[in-house]
Amino acid sequence: MKKVEISTELIKLDSAIKLSGAAAMGSDAKRMVQSGLVAVNGERETRRGRKLYPGDIFSLGGEDYVIEKL
Repeated sequence: MKKVEISTELIKLDSAIKLSGAAAMGSDAKRMVQSGLVAVNGERETRRGRKLYPGDIFSLGGEDYVIEKL
């Protein structure tokens, strides 16, 4: 499981995908989410603005990413 470290209380899903390196640009992250390729805490998520908090896990392309606060 890969870590996505944030310094704020929350992060939006599309921003977390970009920060993780799974998407090169925000527009790529948006397309991934809207295409149903992303799951949050085990459930498909199509809202790119979904708020993620420390401890939340998103999955994309067979990889799991956990949100952690610095």
